[in-house]
Amino acid sequence: MTNWTWYTWWAAGFQNEPLPQHFRSHNPGGLAHQAGGNRSPCWFHRAVRKVPAIIFIEQRSTSEKLEFAAFLGVPFTLGVLARLLARYPTTEFSLTDFSLEVTVLAGLLGGTIVGLVVGMMVSLPAVLIGHEILAAPMVVLYAVVAGTARWVCPDKEEIWKFSPFVDLSLYRSIKQRFKHPGLDWQVLFSLLCIMLEVARMTVGRMTHGKLLYYTDSPHPWTRVLIVLGTLIGVGLPVRIWNNTRIERKLVEQEKALMQARMDALISQINPHFLFNTLNTVSSLIRFDPDTARTVLFKLANILRRRLKSQIHFVSLKQELEFIDDYLDIEVVRFGQDKLQVRKEIDADTLEVMVPSMILQPLLENAIRHGIGPKVEGGTITLRATHSKGHLIVEVIDDGVGIPEERRHGILESGIGISNVHERLKVLYGQDSSMEIKSQPGKGTVIRLEIPELVTSRQPVSVETAQVSS
Repeated sequence: MTNWTWYTWWAAGFQNEPLPQHFRSHNPGGLAHQAGGNRSPCWFHRAVRKVPAIIFIEQRSTSEKLEFAAFLGVPFTLGVLARLLARYPTTEFSLTDFSLEVTVLAGLLGGTIVGLVVGMMVSLPAVLIGHEILAAPMVVLYAVVAGTARWVCPDKEEIWKFSPFVDLSLYRSIKQRFKHPGLDWQVLFSLLCIMLEVARMTVGRMTHGKLLYYTDSPHPWTRVLIVLGTLIGVGLPVRIWNNTRIERKLVEQEKALMQARMDALISQINPHFLFNTLNTVSSLIRFDPDTARTVLFKLANILRRRLKSQIHFVSLKQELEFIDDYLDIEVVRFGQDKLQVRKEIDADTLEVMVPSMILQPLLENAIRHGIGPKVEGGTITLRATHSKGHLIVEVIDDGVGIPEERRHGILESGIGISNVHERLKVLYGQDSSMEIKSQPGKGTVIRLEIPELVTSRQPVSVETAQVSS
């Protein structure tokens, strides 16, 4: 029973870390939440984090095959060694090993080569120490049979469907084949495990257990349980790892969906901003070509920075540098006497990571709808502070304000504000907030509150933020 407990722990313990909590509850934490942590508290899981990924790869390089073989073979080689060294006076408490099960498992998941490497590893102590000389040719048989079964199986997904739970998997599979006759791979894999265990028991009895280790019993029903144990020993890890494999696919699909949403939102901002800026240039080019040239130069700087690398997270310092070029364009358009810009930025907030181009739509909205209609112009104040692990950014204007009838649903109206609001929901979920306060004739305050992420001094993409978790 101790061996089975260890075997089950081994199959389950080397899975990837648990799914991030925000993927289990409709993404309350958002994409960027991963950049801050969600790490397993167990150092052992973190140490072997990269190894289980090899299990789920269908096409492996030579080095990956060797890594996979080591992952499967080393623990069970030690198990065979423990069986040989820890001999008890009575056979009632003698240890056993899973050399057959792990070799078949390696052949099914990794192919014949991986099965042979694992088989040679687990048989080496048996041959050298226990003088069980038939252990090597038998593991070759296991590996070749399992590897051949994998090779002839047209759909590798059938291997991952293999389950030791006969009542739930095998029964349904047989019942389905009565309705639609054809080769059933679940039945075939089960028969292979049974036949290989029977072959081992037969060869072991012929040599009286001296040249080949095997588990046997004089009771027929106990022998049936031994064969069933072999079937479970092969199918149980496949079942456990397949659950992890499905979870990984769901996480990857969720990430891909959110990445697509982010790309769509970014693609809304770029044409919108470009269109408005070109309108400014067109209004200047006839009567003030020098100023139009300056605006185009600023626009080129903005587009160059945006096209240089497709990133979704930058430091607040970099975002402010981008905003400077944009504000220079607007100051040229409105005139320095009509548009004033003030910045109140805490130095400690400059390295905090923020979504790229998150401020430009808000400033554009404040200038065009707040300051623009005001004859005497006004002032835009950009303020950044931090409190209780959150970055607080405020865009304040003393313009005409928002009419009361337009305040309801303002976060969902227009391209700029609704885009920012949607991006914050995608990236941070419930960890962020966006508030708009306005008084007609006095101005508007837009307040963003997002978690502080100071993970790097370099621009960070969404994908990079995910990997860092």
